[in-house]
Amino acid sequence: MELGEALLPFADKLPEKARINFYFSVGKMYEDNDEHSKALPFYEKVALATPNYYVVHRALGYLYLEKAKGIESQLGASTASDTTINHQLTLAYTEAVRKALPHLEKAQACDPSDETLAIIKTLYKNIKDDQGLNTLDSRLKELGKNCVDILDDK
Repeated sequence: MELGEALLPFADKLPEKARINFYFSVGKMYEDNDEHSKALPFYEKVALATPNYYVVHRALGYLYLEKAKGIESQLGASTASDTTINHQLTLAYTEAVRKALPHLEKAQACDPSDETLAIIKTLYKNIKDDQGLNTLDSRLKELGKNCVDILDDK
């Protein structure tokens, strides 16, 4: 970890594809060390540079899902009389879900999983997005057309 962090200031010296691989490795390093908030920006850089690399989308989707679950737990613990807090938590939950969904959908389209599909459907139901749920199959077909499972470093 120390070596990876020491190299970060010099990442811009790497060729673009090697830099993307490096950013993915740093994100994975932070994720494996349970430093998810540190992993997110590196994974986001990789997703931006290689939008069809579904592996990074799976990581992002599940990290954002973790945030949504944390907010959902807070919402469940709040009392009905805390209307302002409930409203703020509901908005935060919806925002976290909306961040997770596109990433989970790309991962699902490229590497189908019954578990991920069930999560996606539940999230749409939780935020009461019937249109998103009803158009899911067509989006998955479109997203599945250009899937990348290995980063090219050449």
